Amino acid sequence: MLKATFRSFLAHKGRLLLSALAVILSVAFVAGSLIFSDTVSRTFDRLFASTAADVTVTPKQNLDEAIPSGVTPTLPAGLAERVAAVDGVADARADVDVEGITVADADNESVGPTTGAPTLGIDWNPTDRSPVELTSGRAPRGYGEVLLDSETADRRDVAIGDPLTVIAQPGSFRVEVVGIVTFTTTNPGAALVFFDPPAARARLLGDPDAATGISVDAAEGVSDPQLKERVAAALGTADYELRTADEQAESDAEQLGGFLDVIKYVMLGFAGIAVLVGVFLIVNTFSMLIAQRTRELGLLRALGADRRQVRRSVLTEALLLGLFGSTLGLLTGIGLAAGLMELMGLLGMNIDATEMVIGWGTPVAAYAVGVGVTFVAAYLPARRAAGVSPMAALADAEIAGVGRPLRVRALVGAVIGVAGGAALVGCVVSSDTGSAASLLGLGVVLTLIATVVAGPLLVRPVIRVLGGAFPALFGSVGRMSQRNALRNPRRTGATAAALMVGLSLVGGMSVASASMTESFDQQIDRTLGADFVVQNANFVPFPAEVTDAVRATEGVGLVVRAQFTPVGVRLPDGDRVETTAAAYDPQLDEVANVPYAEGDTAAALADGRMAMDRDFARDHGVRVGTALPVEFQGGRTAELTVGALTDQETADGFGTQGGMYFGLATLERYAPGGQEAAVYVNAADGTSDDALRAALERTLDPYPQVQVRDLADYKQLVRDQIAVLLYLVYALLGLAIVIAVLGVVNTLALSVVERTREIGLLRAIGLGRRQLRRMIRLESVVIAVFGGVLGLALGLVWGVCVQQVLALEGMTALAVPWGTIVAVVIGSAFVGIVAALLPALRASRMNVLAAIAHE
Repeated sequence: MLKATFRSFLAHKGRLLLSALAVILSVAFVAGSLIFSDTVSRTFDRLFASTAADVTVTPKQNLDEAIPSGVTPTLPAGLAERVAAVDGVADARADVDVEGITVADADNESVGPTTGAPTLGIDWNPTDRSPVELTSGRAPRGYGEVLLDSETADRRDVAIGDPLTVIAQPGSFRVEVVGIVTFTTTNPGAALVFFDPPAARARLLGDPDAATGISVDAAEGVSDPQLKERVAAALGTADYELRTADEQAESDAEQLGGFLDVIKYVMLGFAGIAVLVGVFLIVNTFSMLIAQRTRELGLLRALGADRRQVRRSVLTEALLLGLFGSTLGLLTGIGLAAGLMELMGLLGMNIDATEMVIGWGTPVAAYAVGVGVTFVAAYLPARRAAGVSPMAALADAEIAGVGRPLRVRALVGAVIGVAGGAALVGCVVSSDTGSAASLLGLGVVLTLIATVVAGPLLVRPVIRVLGGAFPALFGSVGRMSQRNALRNPRRTGATAAALMVGLSLVGGMSVASASMTESFDQQIDRTLGADFVVQNANFVPFPAEVTDAVRATEGVGLVVRAQFTPVGVRLPDGDRVETTAAAYDPQLDEVANVPYAEGDTAAALADGRMAMDRDFARDHGVRVGTALPVEFQGGRTAELTVGALTDQETADGFGTQGGMYFGLATLERYAPGGQEAAVYVNAADGTSDDALRAALERTLDPYPQVQVRDLADYKQLVRDQIAVLLYLVYALLGLAIVIAVLGVVNTLALSVVERTREIGLLRAIGLGRRQLRRMIRLESVVIAVFGGVLGLALGLVWGVCVQQVLALEGMTALAVPWGTIVAVVIGSAFVGIVAALLPALRASRMNVLAAIAHE
């Protein structure tokens, strides 16, 4: 039996190769994501470990910043002298490391990365742990000289002697590049600008006696934990955070982990789609191969093979396929990881592919996915093979699955479908976002399974409609293509299911994204009353100098500032919420239309007052007049009284939990030093919008980090943010379509082999080569469109349910992108045509006599 299994596997290797491609793709994405993330983690672990001081002292941060406030936490630079006097300290240095500055060249173009990585301003204090070394020029001296990293210099064509403008929180100033530094370790992707230490403190922090941290080196024989304890005893831990080199490296790695997790989960999402769609392909392939080998299996049974041996033989073929696909997938994954590293290099993050890390878990995961998928997918066809009777060897056996009733499928599909439908209905009627989201996830899974299980039941009614015009348009060829698609509903349903999965995903997400876009458009129309908004494209705050320049622009009538800050609020029900609050100038009503359930803007922004979202307040027992303890960054606390409750469309008001905001005067009292997140501008009387926009753009030309936007521009900015998610979905769809095309090709190719004698007879009675190719293409098109229609119908239901969940968060608009839907249906037909090219060509080249004589 083992020898027969190997011979059977090799005899069908061409057909199985198409199935192996699905395994290869899924394994490649799993292996590639693991190798890439492991390599990047190891690379940065070495970077952090080699550059961290023995002990680092930084200001204590009591609140996390979900949205940057622009505040740079500092401590006294003189603290380094106190630390240096501690027993066991070899050296202590005051450091300046400021993130988020902007550096512009002579053309007022930013020299920073375009990938979202920051531009860092650092004091030049080289040690043997520095990640860079001076490779040309000299060290900076005085306030007007800087060093620039070589990669930024090369990318932006900056040379020694070139002038730059630095825009920092205290203000902008001009400097000259006097030297170039080169990374000795991995470049994390940021742009680095080095200053003379006194200049860094004065120009970046605005205080010559401030620093952002203290780096401490241990004396010989003193361990890092011992040094940390001694420094902590000298300074105390109430105001300062102390970390050893290992703890600092771990903290840095955790911050990097979020970035790596995004890449890993995206790639694992691609792997999941490949696995899911590949299962249908493998099931279909093995089912058709077993159907075609009915007589062969019957002979094996007649020669003495029992059911277990036949089932084991088929599963062994699946195991061989899984091993083959997993091996190639692992090799492909290595290449994919290397490609990602090259891509990161183009984006500014240099990772050496020669130091690629392939941990033991990567091949284990690769083979577990590849072998597991093929084994599970082949199990049902293997059971079916074991049920072949020895008498089948003596008969011209009927193709498996053609005539068997679909009652069991109907029953199982109906039960699962009802359960899934009930979950989706529960999602729609639920008033709690968490419960609705959970029911949505359950409903999506169950309805997808139900559609796959019951798909064959829909083949005949739907394809009769989709292919109803074929006889009239293409005559007998069209009629035969329609009937071929109807011949085996199980096979047609399984083939279409592979395409259905991808299209249901894109249908659902298209509706969700269109609804989100429409909801935000409506929200912006309702709330934004300013003529223009000055804001950073990445929502990074900018210094007050920009606001002052805007105020001084001719034609500007009113300027209203907005800032964000992290807060911790103790609520009457005992909960403590850490969130981001906004702060505004008193003239907020002039640039925004804020609906209030109680109170007004004057009450919300008054000294010692704050506003909160009505629904959030109700849930936590807050009323107008309730005094709430509020903790600000840096540890300052205040008791603010709720002066107004807003009635925003979005449950969290201005996009933060609780929709909390207060006056800028309150923020500047308790958490000074923040930078503007946005500036709202209205034109002065007699100034047109076009004239004001032109004036603002001239004013802001030296500040490349901010842009001027009107209402339409602001909407487009939000659309672009949503589109990022949609592009990911389209990429997943592309992968699903590739595998689905393989599935259709496989099905048609095996179908051509299965119908060899039939095709020979059709050719013998006058069917031309062109007509034969057309028949197979039409069959492929109707199957693909069937999968597309089924997927889009399911996706539309999902999309409506997603929108109902979003409605609980205030995004109440429902929008269906009919253009996308129509394009997908047309695309499905095109997919069918492409998938049929090779099978149709092969069928048309058959020798007629050989085909008629085929067994």
